[in-house]
Amino acid sequence: MRIVGTIPLVLASGLMAVTSAQAGEGSWISGDWYLTLGATGLVAPNFEGGKKYMLSAQPIISLGKAGPEARFTSRNDNISLALIDDGSVRAGLTGKFLFSRSSKDELQGLDPVRWGGEVGGFFEFYPLDWVRARAELRHGIRAHNGFVADIAADAFYDVTPTVRISGGPRVSFASAGYFDAYYGVNATEAAASGLSEYHPGGTWKVTEPMTASVFTEYSRLMGPAADSSLVKERGDRDQWTVGVSTTYRFNFSM
Repeated sequence: MRIVGTIPLVLASGLMAVTSAQAGEGSWISGDWYLTLGATGLVAPNFEGGKKYMLSAQPIISLGKAGPEARFTSRNDNISLALIDDGSVRAGLTGKFLFSRSSKDELQGLDPVRWGGEVGGFFEFYPLDWVRARAELRHGIRAHNGFVADIAADAFYDVTPTVRISGGPRVSFASAGYFDAYYGVNATEAAASGLSEYHPGGTWKVTEPMTASVFTEYSRLMGPAADSSLVKERGDRDQWTVGVSTTYRFNFSM
């Protein structure tokens, strides 16, 4: 599995507004729900492990049954549906979109990676009032056939009622199926691209509905990811990401 350490710094500001819909009753699905939608614009490497940077965008989606307000959310949280949510503990389903990777420039001669996604579950809790720990375990669909696990701890502090600063480490693990799709170089690809052949294995190495954030993250590839000829010969182990994001939370009843 792959390990990547990141230290995100987030500055969030909250705004206001609320909406609601008609209520229903009689089943688990009945009751108060929330839907958070948003987007992130960021400058990041043109591929995972690359050394050239490009501008891109990512969606932010979260759905769950309304309960006590979550004390902290991160732009790194993937799309999630909370089946358990009491404000201090949340658990449920999670997913992630994966964009395709073409065979251009440094990737010339390598097989393209198809678009797809990852689905799985998440769990988060607060070991301290000002620290949130979160873990996700997901399996790839179409883009790769491996498992990916993300573990993060974020400390946060409200500078003012509408401005929050946060930061913390995170680590990602991935199985050989993931590595083969993104970092492997087979004999045919080596001949076509000029890269060394490489066959990786697995290793275990806010209270208001609208928010806006600016962030910067640093990641360092380790294990099979760092050993890939694609990273060694045409990429960079050190990965930086900077960007802005905004979300809006809709409250409704069913």
